[in-house]
Amino acid sequence: MLHNLLLSLSRRQKSRILLFLDVCNAVAAFYFAWLLVRGGLPSAGEFAQSLRFPGALIPATILLTVSFGLHRMKLNAYELQGILGSSAIAVALGLVGSAVNMLPGLQLPEQVFVVQSMAHAILSVSSRLLLRWYVIRLYARNRNRRRVLVYGAGQTGQQLAAALRTDHAFTPVAFVDDNTSLKGMTIGGLRVHSPADVEKLIRRERIDRVVLAMPSASPAARAAISRRLAKTGCEVHAVPSFAELLVEGRDTNRAVQVVVKELLGRPAFRDSLPEVNGAYHERCVLVTGAGGSIGTELCRQLLDMQPECLVLLDHSEFALYEIDQELQALLEPGRKCRIVPVLGSVTDAALMRRLMDEYRIEVVLHAAAYKHLPMVEMNRLVGLENNVLGTRVVARAAADAGVERFILVSSDKAVRPTSVMGASKRMAEMVVQDMAARGTGTKFSMVRFGNVLGSSGSVLPRFQRQIEAGGPVTLTHRRATRFFMTVSEAVSLVLLAGTYAQGGEVFVLDMGKPVQILKLARQMIRHAGYTVRDADNPDGDIEIVEIGLRPGEKLHEELLIGSDMLTTPHPKILRAQESCPSPDEIAAMLAELRRAIGAGDEGAVGSIIAQWVESTQDNVRVLGDDAPRREDSPRNRPVESAAAS
Repeated sequence: MLHNLLLSLSRRQKSRILLFLDVCNAVAAFYFAWLLVRGGLPSAGEFAQSLRFPGALIPATILLTVSFGLHRMKLNAYELQGILGSSAIAVALGLVGSAVNMLPGLQLPEQVFVVQSMAHAILSVSSRLLLRWYVIRLYARNRNRRRVLVYGAGQTGQQLAAALRTDHAFTPVAFVDDNTSLKGMTIGGLRVHSPADVEKLIRRERIDRVVLAMPSASPAARAAISRRLAKTGCEVHAVPSFAELLVEGRDTNRAVQVVVKELLGRPAFRDSLPEVNGAYHERCVLVTGAGGSIGTELCRQLLDMQPECLVLLDHSEFALYEIDQELQALLEPGRKCRIVPVLGSVTDAALMRRLMDEYRIEVVLHAAAYKHLPMVEMNRLVGLENNVLGTRVVARAAADAGVERFILVSSDKAVRPTSVMGASKRMAEMVVQDMAARGTGTKFSMVRFGNVLGSSGSVLPRFQRQIEAGGPVTLTHRRATRFFMTVSEAVSLVLLAGTYAQGGEVFVLDMGKPVQILKLARQMIRHAGYTVRDADNPDGDIEIVEIGLRPGEKLHEELLIGSDMLTTPHPKILRAQESCPSPDEIAAMLAELRRAIGAGDEGAVGSIIAQWVESTQDNVRVLGDDAPRREDSPRNRPVESAAAS
């Protein structure tokens, strides 16, 4: 009832209540001083004469309070500035009382007005702080405030905690700081804890969100902290310093916060994954494409499994430098893991053989691929050389070196592809299936999944940039759908699927239901604090514009070529039953592809794709299939049944 009464009060009513409180404090302070100095309250005769003092103090209090604006100051903003204002008013009222005492009539000792000033200051400040504490607690009991742990007790952290303390949606609980001299101290009413206690603190205090308030720390250091805190299940956010917001003009109020459960239509399931440390613990692992979105997350999760040696291969110097620096920062003191960054291409056969032999590679995770659909469409020869022939080079080197397991990271675009990029991924799958059929001793397998939220080139960061620019948000088709998964989920399942490999499997990740891209765009706009401008809401903030499907792009993606599926020990990992051309046919396909790439003949490349890769009939022209198909083409063969396999 009291909560509802407070909410119903207008600003003017609240101001009048505070003004009345100050008047009461002034009168109470005067008579308290009289009692303290003279040893008792005024007698009946003295009381009538004493009324001239409150008669002067009351209008003076009203005038001074209004002049200082204390009656308009919100309680949750009453801090140092408000306390100084109350103290100044108390001194002024003491002078007013002393001036009235000089007039003819009842004379009081001057000590009364000194004590009056002190008493008024104490009463005014304490009553406001007590009222502020009570109101904040009242709001806290009637609102579901999220509990926040502030990581960093420096200036930015203290400013953030002060701001959160006045917010009705959040409440700061404690500080965490690496500075050992601050451990155990209380800053702004919050205790400072050591980073070693952070996980226990999160559980004990039921923390909902951790905010990294350490803008001066390096990106690698912040990434290391974020990585460790992500395991607790809390949301982790980083904030710049308040000076950066003013000087650099960064606008973080409109930052797009994506809620995974809302976008995917399901909660994240990484926490339900079994441990796979044993499969990679103290092993020598090679990750190709280590600087990419999938590759970097593979490296991060592998590092937690404490491999003996982690070899990072990428052809981008900057991307390789970034992941190497991050992993070095994540590497805990005393942990023995050799991290080897290698700058090179998967098409370099000599380099691949040297890496396998020199570092005694036991597991290969092949994530290197050109995956941006429009770029591969415009650079077909390079895309096919890297994605298909590069896979063949790495797989052959792995087999020759006796590598234990080879896992290809594939894509849902490999299923009946309508783009050169998708066709290249399907041909890479065929290469790996062929290597598995040769019985080299290496367990070859592949993992196929859809889009990864937030990966480079994905729709999420593009939508975010467009929203931050004020729109419009562009999508290819209103009915377009895609499968989505977080990068951590996808990589965890890839690593887990790799432990199930016996040779030749096509593992398919269960990504839930496909997400409509239009719905995704609307959700992101709302999460950024904007409204969608459309026919129903012409005054909205951001418009969604349909630009049409790009060449080679599907309206709906698929995950299966056939229909037969087998289960695995984990319900989110399925095993597809898919046929593959014979070794002789694969050899012929690769020979034709090498000749066409060597000759720079894009027309021949299109014919090779049309001959060997099953695509969607309505989009064959995208792949350059101008010639009639052969009915006996390997891609037209029926999928083998589970019983036949």
